[in-house]
Amino acid sequence: MRPTHRIHREPLRRDVLKLAGGCAALTNTSLLSTLFSLSATNAAVAANDLSGYKALVCVFMYGGNDSFNMLTPLDAAERADYLTARGGVYQPGNGALGLPENELHPITDNSTGRTFGIHPGMGDVQQIYQAGDLTFLCNIGSLVEPTTMAQYQSRSNLPLGLFSHADLQRHWMTSVPQTRSQVTGWAGRMADLITSQVNSNDNISMNIALNSVNMMQTGGSVIPYIVTNSGASEVGWYGQTWTQAKIYTQLTDDVLSRSYGNLVEQTFANANRNALDSAIAFNEAANAVNLNTTFRTTNNSLSSQLQMVAKTIGARDAIGHSRQIFFVNIGGWDNHDELINNQQTNLTRVSEALKDFYDAMTELGVQNDVVTFTASDFARTLNSNGRGSDHAWGGNQIIMGGPVTGNQLCGTYPDSLAPGNPLDLGRGRLLPTTSVDEMWCELAMWYGLENDHQMESILPNIRNFVNKGQATYPLGFLA
Repeated sequence: MRPTHRIHREPLRRDVLKLAGGCAALTNTSLLSTLFSLSATNAAVAANDLSGYKALVCVFMYGGNDSFNMLTPLDAAERADYLTARGGVYQPGNGALGLPENELHPITDNSTGRTFGIHPGMGDVQQIYQAGDLTFLCNIGSLVEPTTMAQYQSRSNLPLGLFSHADLQRHWMTSVPQTRSQVTGWAGRMADLITSQVNSNDNISMNIALNSVNMMQTGGSVIPYIVTNSGASEVGWYGQTWTQAKIYTQLTDDVLSRSYGNLVEQTFANANRNALDSAIAFNEAANAVNLNTTFRTTNNSLSSQLQMVAKTIGARDAIGHSRQIFFVNIGGWDNHDELINNQQTNLTRVSEALKDFYDAMTELGVQNDVVTFTASDFARTLNSNGRGSDHAWGGNQIIMGGPVTGNQLCGTYPDSLAPGNPLDLGRGRLLPTTSVDEMWCELAMWYGLENDHQMESILPNIRNFVNKGQATYPLGFLA
C-alpha cells in the first residue's frame, strides 16, 4: 500500500497546477527570465570603470524606419536633391514622398553650419536637440568592414541577407552580420562580462526587456528579464487575501518548499520559488517610485514602456543594479504603402515618448547617467514605389541623454540625396558610411568597458573600424 504521505502529496501538486492554470502559470516570462538568470557567469574582466550608475535604453523600430523623412536637408541645393529623390512634395494620390518645408522643425548642425528639418510630428525631439541633449547619428548601417561601392557591386564581404527584415534585425542585435548562426547579442555579451560586478541580484538580470525576448540582450549566460508595461508578471492568485487564493498560496508554498530527491524537480522548485519572490520584489520596488512626470500613454505603447523603464531606473538601488540595459520596441514601420500617414502617427508617438522619458530622467536626477538610442532594421528607398518606400540600408538614428554632444549631427549625412549620388545603390538605397559596430563601441566605452580584448569579444568585427586601445570615442556623439 502507498504510504499515507504520498496519498496527500500528489493531489496537492495537481491542485496547485489546476489553480495556477497549468505549468505555464509558474513559468511566465518574468519567471523564466529568473530561472535562466540563475546561471549568470562570474566572468573575469579587466580594469573597467564600473563606478556609479549608468543605463542604456534601446528603442527598436521594427520594420525599417524611413529615416530620411525623419531628418531632411533644408539647405536649398540639398533640399532640391531631396525632393527630386522623393518625387516631389507629397499630395494625396500623387505618389510623392517629400515633406513640405513649412511643416518641418528646423535645426542647425553647428559642426558644419548645414540646416536640417526634423519630421513635422517630432516637435518634442527638436526641443531636446536644441537643449543640447539629442543628436542624430547619420547614414549608419550594419557592415562587416568599411565598404566601398566597388565592394558592394562585387558582393565582397557584405552582411548576409541585405534588405531583409529578419537578417538586418539580427545584424543590428548581434553585430556579427556575416553569419546567421550567431545566437547572442552585443549587449548580452557585454552583460556576461560585467554582471557579477554590477548586479547584486542574481534573480533579476541587468538586461531588462519590455514585453518580448530579443537577441540583443541575450548572452551566453545572461538573458533579459521580461516585464510588461505594468511590471513583472506574478502568478495569478498568489498572495491574494480571498479564501481560494489563500489556499492556492499555501499549496504553492508547500510544493515549492519541499525537498525533492530528483535534481531536476528540486532545481525547478527552487527556481520558481526565486522567481515568485523576485517578481513580487521587483513590483514592490518599481511601484514605490512616484513620478510627477506625465507620460502620454493614450494610444502610445512606447510611452507606457518607457514609463516602466523610468520606474525601474528609479528603483535601481532596491533591485540591486548599478548598470542596466533596457529594450523597448515599437512596430509599424514597414510602410510599402501609406508611408506619409503611418509615419506621422508613429514618429509623433516616438517623439512624445522620448520627451516624456527625458523629463522623467531629469526628475530622477539621472539625466547624465542614461543614454537612449533608436535602432531599426534599415532605412527605406528614397524613390517612391507609388504609395510608400521599400527596404534599403543606411539610415539615421537618434541618440538622447545628458552625455550627448549637443547641437551637432554625428556620422556623415550625405551631401546629396539626388538619384545617382556616390552612395546610391539604386532607387535611393544608400551605402552606409558609419557602422553599427562603431555606435555600439562608443556606447560600451561610455558604459565603462575598456577598448581592449573585451571589446573584441563583444564586437568581433570592431578592429575593422576602431583601433585597439583607442581611448577617444569612435564617433563623438558622446562627450
